[in-house]
Amino acid sequence: MELIRQLDLSTVIRTALAEDIGQGDITTAATVAPGQAGRARITVKESSEVVFCGGFMFEQVFTMAGSEPTMLSLACEGVRLRHGMVAAEIEGRLAGLLIGERVALNFVQLMSGIATATRRYADAIAGRRARIIDTRKTHPGLRVLEKYAVRCGGGANHRFSLDSGVLIKENHIAAAGGVSAALERARALAPHTLRIQIECETLPQVKQALAAGATSILLDNMTVDELREARRITGEAVVLEASGGVTLDSVRSIAETGVDLISVGALTHSVKAVDLSMRIELV
Repeated sequence: MELIRQLDLSTVIRTALAEDIGQGDITTAATVAPGQAGRARITVKESSEVVFCGGFMFEQVFTMAGSEPTMLSLACEGVRLRHGMVAAEIEGRLAGLLIGERVALNFVQLMSGIATATRRYADAIAGRRARIIDTRKTHPGLRVLEKYAVRCGGGANHRFSLDSGVLIKENHIAAAGGVSAALERARALAPHTLRIQIECETLPQVKQALAAGATSILLDNMTVDELREARRITGEAVVLEASGGVTLDSVRSIAETGVDLISVGALTHSVKAVDLSMRIELV
């Protein structure tokens, strides 16, 4: 939490506000008296429990929207909230609260949706060795927020960007001329501090990667039986990641094969935002 607070999020917030406001909020200018103060209460509308995430965005968005906000209350990051519970209460200039409302809610609803989905996956594999991780299938410009939300929901992060690890995929293997050649070239170029992972789509490829000295293998779209056999072939020393088509219905059986990591692109690329509502009153 402290790390993300230290990041400069002003650019992404400013871009979002500019997109939403355009040349100015005509409706608010017409209905809100200059200098009018107000209080905003943000509550959960979902019928099922949600994991709250991104509350720090309220103060930052409303500040940039000109509200001069005071946070009266704010739910803790990662707390589970039920229908009707208050996520935040803010006082400030009413015009700024209304101008920033949609942008603030968009950020927090998305982040809470990601955290909620991640928690469901993490809970589904409780007691197994595997960890739930994300992918780079994030919305452009929002990666830092979305990957933070995954961690808030009990998951872990895969690579943040292309320079934070080596992942040799099928196209890289084809370009290099095979599994062994791709691994050899990656070792020659990558710093020793970077993990080198290679993707395998078949068990024969797993054997090739193991013979070439692979220490981390991504098992792409393999069946549960194939995942279990891959673990038997590699032993415990190799880090195995299961990827492709993972759902809440299948994730437990995948975890029971003995893999170390289960990557779920759906955590970010197709997550459902949670439903939050903001209501104001004059003060």
